[in-house]
Amino acid sequence: MESATAPAKRTRPPWLLGLLPLVLLGAAIALFVALDAPGLERSGVPAEELVVDRTVLRPGEIELHVSNDGPDPVEVRQVIVNDGFVAFEQSDEQVGRLDGDKLTLTFPWIEGENYEVALLTATGGTISHSIEAAAESPEADAGFYGLMGLIGLYVGIIPVAIGMLWLPWVRRIDPRWVQFLLALTIGLLAFLGIDALLEGGELTRDGPEALGGAALVWLGAVAAYLALTGVDGLMARRSERERSGGASGFRLALLVAIGIGLHNLGEGLVIGSAYAIGSLALGATLVIGFALHNTTEGLAIVAPVAEEKPRLRRLALFGLIAGAPAILGAWIGASAFDVSLAAFMFGLGAGAIVRVIIQIAPSIRDSAGRYLHPLAVGGLLTGLTLMYATGLLVSV
Repeated sequence: MESATAPAKRTRPPWLLGLLPLVLLGAAIALFVALDAPGLERSGVPAEELVVDRTVLRPGEIELHVSNDGPDPVEVRQVIVNDGFVAFEQSDEQVGRLDGDKLTLTFPWIEGENYEVALLTATGGTISHSIEAAAESPEADAGFYGLMGLIGLYVGIIPVAIGMLWLPWVRRIDPRWVQFLLALTIGLLAFLGIDALLEGGELTRDGPEALGGAALVWLGAVAAYLALTGVDGLMARRSERERSGGASGFRLALLVAIGIGLHNLGEGLVIGSAYAIGSLALGATLVIGFALHNTTEGLAIVAPVAEEKPRLRRLALFGLIAGAPAILGAWIGASAFDVSLAAFMFGLGAGAIVRVIIQIAPSIRDSAGRYLHPLAVGGLLTGLTLMYATGLLVSV
């Protein structure tokens, strides 16, 4: 009897099967380009869209950092400041698509005055830029970054830490009022989320559109929401205690701290960039305003752990997660501010806050399962009003 062994059937690796459609698509696009398909070559007057990203003022000199937001290269031929032509130097004669350049204008500007700058292009187009209340830009040295760190400390870590000192009071009040405080926390976070979306949208209004514009805010929001959902899922697997169908107190506090931290990251970014270009009047009123505004964030962190016995080390960690990003944001904004990056960061804060609100919401239900019972409604309105009132003290 002869034993015959059937030859093993060789199968293609799965990744090769997944790569095949992409190869065919690339080949089709290459063929389309090779045949000089109509519409691929631009004709007529170039579309010139130059955006001024940053202005640096030095004695007798104005430095403009520009980026090309349009489909065609841009050549700046002349510069006008307040109806007068000025001499300028340029790194490159032509600014390519999505490329950047630096223009250095020789002009004896006066502190506190307003200036209108017009960039005349090779096609006769005009790109306008306004400089309000001109002030000398500080040098980016060790002392400057130290100041940014100090400002981040005052507007981020210290207010949040002070707000967390409400924990002993929160633990001694009637348990029914804990629902009020949790609803207040949702009100605080909702205000921060709306504020983040508005701030991000306002930044993109005058910024470059090629990288997405306002869509970056929503992209950041969705990314943060999904990322925080994944993080919460990992923590849920390790958590053994669940409360009222929602997350445990420590998990909620951590999520609140992450959401607030991402919001403060965007806030610090704007503070640092504004101070770097001399357009933000930093003084006692500003620091006090931010401190009062962010102190309520500390209360939002400790409210979910009112019935727990948190260790001081864990509370300190939550405070750092919520407040320290303000320092990082101030450093980034002072050194390399970018409108698109700022918009994306504000979106991150908004998306994270939405996820946190969804996690806290089950904890405010009453015995009948209602979300909007009198205590919850009172807490929501109080949180929104409190954040609005303290926000009025911040003048940016």
